[in-house]
Amino acid sequence: MKIAMMALLFATSTAVAHVAPLENFETKPILADLNDLRALNIPVLAKDERVEVGYAQVTPLMLQRIQERSHAVGKCGGFEDLSQDTFLHSAGFVGLLENLSKIQEKNDLYERAPFKALALNKSNEIEAAISEVSESNLRSYVQWLSSFPNRASRDSQPNKHVVEMKQRLEAMLGNATIPWEISEIRHSSTQQNTLRVRLVGNERPNEIVVLGGHLDSINQSWGGNSKTAPGADDNASGSANLIEALRVLMNKPQPKRTVEFFWYAGEENGLLGSAEVAKQYKAEKKDVVAVLQLDMTLFAGSGEFVLGSMTDFTSAWLRDYLKALNETYIHARIVDDKCGYGCSDHASWHRQGYPALMPFEATFRASNKNIHTVNDVISPESNFKHSAMYSKIAVVMAMDLANSEARQPY
Repeated sequence: MKIAMMALLFATSTAVAHVAPLENFETKPILADLNDLRALNIPVLAKDERVEVGYAQVTPLMLQRIQERSHAVGKCGGFEDLSQDTFLHSAGFVGLLENLSKIQEKNDLYERAPFKALALNKSNEIEAAISEVSESNLRSYVQWLSSFPNRASRDSQPNKHVVEMKQRLEAMLGNATIPWEISEIRHSSTQQNTLRVRLVGNERPNEIVVLGGHLDSINQSWGGNSKTAPGADDNASGSANLIEALRVLMNKPQPKRTVEFFWYAGEENGLLGSAEVAKQYKAEKKDVVAVLQLDMTLFAGSGEFVLGSMTDFTSAWLRDYLKALNETYIHARIVDDKCGYGCSDHASWHRQGYPALMPFEATFRASNKNIHTVNDVISPESNFKHSAMYSKIAVVMAMDLANSEARQPY
C-alpha cells in the first residue's frame, strides 16, 4: 500500500496555491476513483494505489467535473461525500485508506484460501417464489417512479416521491403475513430521507441481510431542462426490483435472519444516505451478514441475461455466492467487471467492513448511456425480462441466505 503522507499534503497545497487558493472556496472532502482524480488534475491529498482510491478536498467546480466525467463514462455516483464523517480530523483519512486496503487484503486472502466452491441446494419453495416475479409489475413500478419530474435530493421537494412510495408500500404490506416495519430515515447530509422496510427474523433477528438501491435521480446533461430527471434505469429499475421482491416475500414464511430493504437518499450527490446508514450500523455494531446493491438493471447492453458482477469494493465471498445462486436458480451469464470507487451505494457498506455485492445490468462500458439525462425513460431498449433477474436474485438471498448460517469466512 502506498499512502501519500504529510510531505505530499504540503506539496499539493503549494501547487494548488499557484492556481487558486482552496481557502477562497467552499470545499468538501471526498473519496473518489484515483484515476478520475488524476484525469481531471484534481490535487490528491492521500491515495492508495492498490485499491485505486484517492482522498481530495474539492471545490464545487471540481465536484461538477467529477460528476460530468462519471456521467461520460457511465458511472452512477462516482464519489463519496465525507463532509459528515467526523473521523476525518487530523490525518484520519490516512486510516480510512488503510482500512480499505485491509478489507482488500481479506478479499485476497479468501481468494487464495483452499475453500470448496460454493453450491446451493435447490429448493422447490424458492423456485416457486422466483416464478412469481412479474415483468408487468416491474414495468408499472418504473413507469410510476419515472413519472415524477425528478427524484433529486436537492429538489425543493426532495421527499415527495419518498412519501408516496412509503404510502404505496404500506398499502401493499397491509396484506402481508410476515411481521414488518417501515420507516423513513432522516439524514444530516441531505434533506432527502431514506426509506427502510424490515422483515424481522424469527430466530436470529440481530443478523441482517440488506437488499438496497437508491431512489433519487439526477440530470447532468448540458442544456435543456436540467431539473427533468426521470431516471427510469437509474435507478427506478433497481428500486422497482426491490418493490417486486418485497411483494413476493411478504407472504412467505418468516426468515430466520432479518431482511432489510433500503431505498437510499442522495446517492447521486455522493452516496449520502447509504454512507450515513452504514456508518450508523457500524457504530451500533449491527451484524450485517450481506448487502445487495441493485443500481441499474433495465438495459441489457451486453446481451439479455448477461450480468456484470462488480469486483471492486465488493466481497469475494458474496461474488462466489452469486455464482452459486445463479447456477442453481437464475442461469444468466456472469461477467466480472469494475466500476471504480463510489459508483454506487455498495461502497458505503464496503468501507464500513460489511460484505457487499453489486450485480449490474451489463458490463460497465456496455451500460445505458442515457442515464443522468432527460432521455432516461422507458424505451424499446428497456428489457423487463432482463431486469426481472435482479428481483429474483433478491428473493433468493432473502429465502436462502437469510435462512442459513452462512457468512463471510474471515
